[in-house]
Amino acid sequence: MANQVVHFEIIGTDPARLRDYYRDLFGWSYDLGDTVSGQVSEPGQYGFVGNAGLNGGVGGGTSLRAKVLFYVGVDDVGTALARAEELGGTRVFGPDGVPGKLVVAQFTDPDANLIGLAGPQ
Repeated sequence: MANQVVHFEIIGTDPARLRDYYRDLFGWSYDLGDTVSGQVSEPGQYGFVGNAGLNGGVGGGTSLRAKVLFYVGVDDVGTALARAEELGGTRVFGPDGVPGKLVVAQFTDPDANLIGLAGPQ
């Protein structure tokens, strides 16, 4: 199946507190690191979920608003983002990242739901 959900994020203004919360609730452990974009999480504040068979993370920082979102895998983030806008969505940011490795973007759908895109370009 093409365009599957490939990643999720839980972002908040106190990422350490959120990581503790989900660790205590679900037993998640984390590998702290950085995301490909400072618009996703402040440097050093992103915890990739390391033990639950999930591709996701918990991060954020005081400069970011709280949100939960998922990323859909696409071949070309820029093309998918342009198509989302053509259909009535609104670009939030992107494409941003390292082409050939990982590029991300976010948009809101016509009802203002935040959705992420991820792909190699």
